[in-house]
Amino acid sequence: MARQTIERYFAAFNAGDIEAMLAELTEDVAHHVNEGKVRHGKDLFRDFCAHMNRCYRERLTDMVIFTAPDGTRAAAEFTVNGTYLETDDGLPDAKGQTYVLPAGSFFTLRDGKICRVTTYYNLADWLRQVSCA
Repeated sequence: MARQTIERYFAAFNAGDIEAMLAELTEDVAHHVNEGKVRHGKDLFRDFCAHMNRCYRERLTDMVIFTAPDGTRAAAEFTVNGTYLETDDGLPDAKGQTYVLPAGSFFTLRDGKICRVTTYYNLADWLRQVSCA
């Protein structure tokens, strides 16, 4: 069940379908953002996704999903293939730069839903890629 939940979550991400992503989350989801503070609840997750979709277009490839035998934990490793669309606060100006980053997400699941998601990528690598373009 955990694997299918994570697969649906990432399929929704790649489709740009925020509502389908939200359907895989608990109401009290804890979203640990790379280089940011923890956001709690679906509303803040929705806001974060809307912001990300405005500033970035990303597609995840090379997905490998790992799950714990008891279904309460999962992880995924993937490649982020992105385009920087709109300048994000405190970051370099967006000019349509493209980037490719290795990344990963870690999950806790409860009753078949994601109750914690932590995503990691190398921000310094991303900055180098969008600053050189």
